[in-house]
Amino acid sequence: MAMDELELLKKDWQKKEGELPKLSYEEIYKMIWKKSSSIVKWIFYISIIEFVLPHLLYLLPSARSGFDMYNELGITNLFIGLSILQYAVVFYFIYQFYRRYREISVLDNAKQLTNNILRTRRTVKNYVIFSLSMILLIFAIIVFGIYSTDNLVAAFQLEGKALETSPEKLKFIFMVGMSIVGVLFTLLLGGIYFLLYGLLTRKLSKNHKELKKLEV
Repeated sequence: MAMDELELLKKDWQKKEGELPKLSYEEIYKMIWKKSSSIVKWIFYISIIEFVLPHLLYLLPSARSGFDMYNELGITNLFIGLSILQYAVVFYFIYQFYRRYREISVLDNAKQLTNNILRTRRTVKNYVIFSLSMILLIFAIIVFGIYSTDNLVAAFQLEGKALETSPEKLKFIFMVGMSIVGVLFTLLLGGIYFLLYGLLTRKLSKNHKELKKLEV
């Protein structure tokens, strides 16, 4: 293509660009504010759904039988104490997500919105770290219960060939197996968190960068 044709195309594009409507500071801010408010709202909703869904599984007979296993392993009190701590911290995080959403709904300047986005991202990060740590801790307690118990057969309702294995070997197999399951389950849950919360926080990061440009 000749140089004069390139120049003509460039001038034509510049002319069209000049005819496009330009958004004001307030219009850009409102767009970022609405998107950020929607993202924080979804973080709040997802945290509630994530808390409720596992508790629905307790209605299943197979899930309720897990409590019998805790009794046989002698870790019921540890599990109850850990559950109380987990509930308290999870409710705290859900409340923080709700606060972030309520705060972001009434903000009227870019600086406050920027700070709220940063606080929300930090809260999500801490929540994910806590949740994954709790999963690992629960499996660690189960492994400890397996190590401490003398009633492994009753705890896992073993029968058949498993009974022919020596108690020490059986205990070692279950400890290693439960450790692997715990690590894999934590990695799986971490991947789900990355997809859900990671996607939302990345959008918040993008909004944060746009807000920083407005401050220049």
